[in-house]
Amino acid sequence: MYHKTLPYRIFSVFNYALLGVISIVCLLPLFHLLMVSLSSTAPANAGLVSFWPVGFTFEAYAKTFDNVNFLTSLGVSLKRTILGTALALMVNALAAYALSKDTRVFRARNIYLWYFVVTMLFTGGLIPSYILILKLGLLNNLLALILPGLVAVYNIILLLNFFRTVPKELEEAVFMDGAGHFRSFFSIYLPISLPAIATIALFTMVGHWNAYFDGLIYMKVAEKLPLASFMQTVIVADNMTGFDVSVVVNKSQRTIKAAQIFIGALPILIVYPFLQRFFVKGVVIGAVKE
Repeated sequence: MYHKTLPYRIFSVFNYALLGVISIVCLLPLFHLLMVSLSSTAPANAGLVSFWPVGFTFEAYAKTFDNVNFLTSLGVSLKRTILGTALALMVNALAAYALSKDTRVFRARNIYLWYFVVTMLFTGGLIPSYILILKLGLLNNLLALILPGLVAVYNIILLLNFFRTVPKELEEAVFMDGAGHFRSFFSIYLPISLPAIATIALFTMVGHWNAYFDGLIYMKVAEKLPLASFMQTVIVADNMTGFDVSVVVNKSQRTIKAAQIFIGALPILIVYPFLQRFFVKGVVIGAVKE
């Protein structure tokens, strides 16, 4: 029977204590935000709220859900995140499946692989990207927030390494039954790749939900702003240009801003625990070579 040594136990205690402190430090600002959103306007604006609500009330949340602009932006973010994540998973998984084959099966594999790697190192920049979206007629279009980041090379490499760990015998058995690559991809690779798929889904969802800069660039009307861009206009309203800021920003009290920020963070906080159990396995899979 394996017995843990004293140094190992000391390290474990120190490690758990350190991680616990880091977790508390990360959660305290969000908890403080929640307490501010549940407090009355006067004590919140006066800075009297710490980690307990003063003058407990749901007024901030009632006003937030009465704000049509906030609800519209929330809907835009939901559509962007769902559609963007689904398309990114499909495109990146198909690319990774093809690149996971050796040159005997896919002769141009190395050419495409190096092409993808180059895109990790060099980008066209902001102005060419904006001109491209403009020429494609995608300004004020949801696709302008999805298509530029659809192919993520890091995610492709992660999935590629996972696919290369799939036993070749499984694919050969499918081919012997008369199936092709698409049937092999959907029947063999995807079902057994849930850890990697869940990890990529988490990365993509968080990226889409938190992205705000592209919304400020490509969306010229307030009704098209995703939630992160809307929140940026609320917090840093004086820096906004391109459309009437007063349409988006209501000089709201601190409690309403806190409620809006907390609601904006809530969807990812809800989804994250369901994908967390796949996270570690999905990241490290393929890292160990035999």
